Amino acid sequence: MEIQTLDISPLGRVEGDLDVRVEVEDGHVVNAWTHAELFRGFEVILRGKDPQAGLIVTPRICGICGASHLTSASWALDVAWQTEVPRNAILARNLGQIVETLQSIPRYFYGIFATDLTNKKYQNSIFYTEACERFAAFSGTSYEKGITISAKPVEIYALFGGQWPHSSYMVPGGVMCAPTLTDVTRALSILEYFRTSWLEPVWLGCSLERYEEIQTYEDFMVWLDENLSHRNSDLGFYWRMGLDIGLDRYGAGVGKYVTWGYLPHEAKYQNPSIEGRNAAMIMKSGVYEASSDTHVPMHHSFARENTVHSWYSEGEADTYPLDRKTKPIQNNAKDFNGKYSWSTAVKHQDYGRLEAGPLARQLVAGGKHGESWQHYDGFILDTFKRMGGASIHLRQLARVHELVKLYRQAERCLQEFRLNDPWYIKPQEKDGRGWGATEAARGSLCHWVDIEDGKINNYQIVAPSTWNSGPRDAEGVRGPVEQALIGTPIEDLTDPVEVGHVARSFDSCLVCTVHAHDAKTGEELARFRTA
Repeated sequence: MEIQTLDISPLGRVEGDLDVRVEVEDGHVVNAWTHAELFRGFEVILRGKDPQAGLIVTPRICGICGASHLTSASWALDVAWQTEVPRNAILARNLGQIVETLQSIPRYFYGIFATDLTNKKYQNSIFYTEACERFAAFSGTSYEKGITISAKPVEIYALFGGQWPHSSYMVPGGVMCAPTLTDVTRALSILEYFRTSWLEPVWLGCSLERYEEIQTYEDFMVWLDENLSHRNSDLGFYWRMGLDIGLDRYGAGVGKYVTWGYLPHEAKYQNPSIEGRNAAMIMKSGVYEASSDTHVPMHHSFARENTVHSWYSEGEADTYPLDRKTKPIQNNAKDFNGKYSWSTAVKHQDYGRLEAGPLARQLVAGGKHGESWQHYDGFILDTFKRMGGASIHLRQLARVHELVKLYRQAERCLQEFRLNDPWYIKPQEKDGRGWGATEAARGSLCHWVDIEDGKINNYQIVAPSTWNSGPRDAEGVRGPVEQALIGTPIEDLTDPVEVGHVARSFDSCLVCTVHAHDAKTGEELARFRTA
């Protein structure tokens, strides 16, 4: 059959600009390109600035995960300046990032992903009517509850950081806050409200303790069928509908996964260093390769960027990120055989293209590598194997599975504060190189900084969407989202909601209203909502 090319392009501007081109033959995607459409140039902006400018500038990169950028920027300077960070400050940094991610999960699920389940494509599903009642944008019962409750966790962030978003309360040597017992008590009450108003009654249909008993795929199936409260919870309902409409059958991706690990232990990372980082993280780092079923450590020195298909004039070689000097080019015409994106192609020097995100974190969490005390959770890895690998459906499960464990970590942070102990130790500024990393809600994030003569000589950032939504590399290997789109069934070329499912399962930066165009004629096939 004739190959038809569709360009799917966002017109509204919410959390970034990602366009997708797909070629469709016989009702399935046979080729795909993801192209980031907006150059922002934070690395260029920071050149020549005071080293602490990154604490102010980089949280503005993203309005939904600024704490992750602030965390990475702070740790990068801590490493460069060889600071000492008090245990209270480590806990306060962790808490800020945790509650921001707790905010992001329901906001993402209801506001970005689940509204697609009300698409007319699924009107013959036995779950369709109920999906419309729960997940319809603005009017759905669960949509309203989920979006409303998502604001509560970041109230905790504001207690410690002074505001949300775009706080800069994390600084080299600690944090610029000293909460009182009243602040901690209020934060605990906000967490409790989040749990009793939504997490248990609406999302899980059970207590946190019951959900924490799930360790394997079989445990999950037992939980699902145990009672109507579980089956009819938003989690239980989504899982059953996703299987019914086939979300477990496509969107696999590259089959290799990365996490930097995150949440440094307050007693194990008070003298931050690159060498000591992996052994100090509560949530461990690593790479998981599905084909060999192996876990290996991840290190910043393994990261490479390639700009062959990106709008930069930096040569064709794979480059260690801090050895780059960002050089954007003026000619941004799309050439899908040449340069077509502002994103770079990020890869591992040995394992190539890797998927970042909640699925990656949870697959690595199931590994037996790392320190004996570090967090282990084999549920998603077991489910991955039982279901034959990655899919749209499993990415969603992996992300929402993090709700309970992050809730527990937030509780722990608040309980471990020693209010009369230090929160900040003034560092000695110096020249040098630093690296700070964490896991944002969307996946692996890291910042590199090179300081010379007291100023930023070079600053580089590799974000989750750089890993996932980057273009092909020099060898023509597709990025994770590009690869995940291959094989996607397209039922209606005028409404390719399936493409949105795949991209959104990575929480890519697509937005609410998009247009589909026939790439040959330029004809607008449809204007439709994917969120």
